[in-house]
Amino acid sequence: MQLQKPIFQTHLPPQPSSQLFAQTHLHNHKPHLPTISLCFRKPTSPTPKSTTPESSTSSSCIPTETERRTKQGHLSSSSSSGSCNSSINSMMAIDPYVVWTFFASLLGFLLLSLLRRRNYGNATAQDKGMVQNKNKTTENHVSEECVKSSGDGDFRQEFGSGTDVIIVGAGVAGAALAHTLGKEGKRVRVIERDLTEPDRIVGELLQPGGYLKLIDLGLEDCVEEIDAQRVLGYALFKDGKNTTLSYPLEQFHSDVAGRSFHNGRFIQRMREKAATLPNVQLEQGTVTSLLEENGTITGVQYKTKDGQELQAHAPLTIVCDGCFSNLRRTLCKPQVEVPSCFVGLILENCELPFANHGHVILADPSPILFYQISSTEVRCLVDVPGQKVPPITNGAMANYLKNVVAPQLPPELHDPFISAIDKGSIRTMPNRSMPANPQPTPGALLMGDAFNMRHPLTGGGMTVALSDIVILRDLLKPLRDINDASSLCNYLESFYTLRKPVASTINTLAGALYKVFSASPDQARKEMRQACFDYLSLGGACSTGPVALLSGLNPRPLSLVLHFFAVAVYGVGRLLLPFPSPKRMWIGVRLIWSAVGIIFPIIKAEGVRQMFFPATIPACHRAPPAN
Repeated sequence: MQLQKPIFQTHLPPQPSSQLFAQTHLHNHKPHLPTISLCFRKPTSPTPKSTTPESSTSSSCIPTETERRTKQGHLSSSSSSGSCNSSINSMMAIDPYVVWTFFASLLGFLLLSLLRRRNYGNATAQDKGMVQNKNKTTENHVSEECVKSSGDGDFRQEFGSGTDVIIVGAGVAGAALAHTLGKEGKRVRVIERDLTEPDRIVGELLQPGGYLKLIDLGLEDCVEEIDAQRVLGYALFKDGKNTTLSYPLEQFHSDVAGRSFHNGRFIQRMREKAATLPNVQLEQGTVTSLLEENGTITGVQYKTKDGQELQAHAPLTIVCDGCFSNLRRTLCKPQVEVPSCFVGLILENCELPFANHGHVILADPSPILFYQISSTEVRCLVDVPGQKVPPITNGAMANYLKNVVAPQLPPELHDPFISAIDKGSIRTMPNRSMPANPQPTPGALLMGDAFNMRHPLTGGGMTVALSDIVILRDLLKPLRDINDASSLCNYLESFYTLRKPVASTINTLAGALYKVFSASPDQARKEMRQACFDYLSLGGACSTGPVALLSGLNPRPLSLVLHFFAVAVYGVGRLLLPFPSPKRMWIGVRLIWSAVGIIFPIIKAEGVRQMFFPATIPACHRAPPAN
């Protein structure tokens, strides 16, 4: 069939029939525009007149006899509604340019989408390759490469490209933390000033609550093979009287108890266990400063044994360099107090009056401690109030111990005590107290004695440190990526709140007991001291409650406050019975006021809201950042 050139024909929109009236009425605000249709005509030949309406429903544009009769632009209605719809559908023509524009736009959109996905995939693969190259490490140890030699004021840089966490210090907190994070899959680098066995006179008593945390961390075997001694409670001595206070261990396994040992042996065992992990590296060096970039801690600068200046980098730096930390001022606002000093001695071949018990003598001017640290050695710690102690070199210390301290000791301990003085192995240690006052800094965290200290009278320091490690481990466990320092810092603010129940209870109890147990010329303080001894001697809940707080088995701040004021009320009752007098009533009032003056400043320093209402602090409920 021969076709002619296409002819553009204009059709005006048909008049709305009854079937289309509703639709047209709804859209009567739109103008009726003419429709352009593309038609092809046959060669000119007369078409016979048809008397029957065309019923074809095809979309052909070949004009019919009806179209010729309606050259004015109107279409006659068919005799039936079905033929009317067919005629209308046959005349609905589409502009080909619109069709091709639509398909071209669709094709362009698909091409752009494919190109974008391809570019995104290449960028992602490139980023993954960079991360893998950055975190590449050997199987057995973290390989570090020195890239700049020292000389003429330059320092040698060492980049820990395969390190997730840098730990400054390998004491009790640092070594335990290194092993814990190493077990969790973190690549840990520990920088310790001296990796030889420490020799200290504190940190030798681990409370049962701390031992439970040690079990939780998988480090309970570190108290084995170091001649550690089981501790089952305390014995109190005052004015020739004594009483025993046992730990409430009935609900625990038979192995759960306190432990006393040489601090250095315990630390070395934990260091050795941490070093067995392939992703934990210990090295000796003195950290001199923290590296900071745009307000974020990126690592440390340290000096090796041979004097080389090196740098180490990691997404997270944890400072655990002890009570003499020189880095804490960058990460907190320290308020260090030194209420007293310990004078340490070792008594050899001495048997304590009560086996497997720590001994506390309420002496004048302050308490004296005895506890066994090996099968043949007993540690003695004499508390001397103030920051100055009698000199050791000129014999003033020996005279003080023999003339002031020795007469107040139980007879069983007098002679071994004098023998230890004569041997001359006397050491001193300042007792520091510092409430936790963190200053959250992206990329860094404080822990251990570098962060929070309390008087060592109650032996709670290691319990607090191990409890903090358990909390930090649980916070870091769901995180696969710790490179976002800002988000990590915001998330780890919950650490400072979650640690409060245990830490604040032990801190407050240590500070309050030291003040109560110390001698004072004030009559109200004397009555408070005697009331505390008598209250604990009552047994039952009056002894198990405070001892559970002391041991870390029941770290509840509210229970601590209730027992503390129960002691004060008990002391007032002693004064008013059998017959009250104005003088005794006045002493009772001062006793209550003295109790308030002892405990409230400590609670205020710890934080009332953080201590008693931690759930009201928003940081406590923060979810881990999305990786």
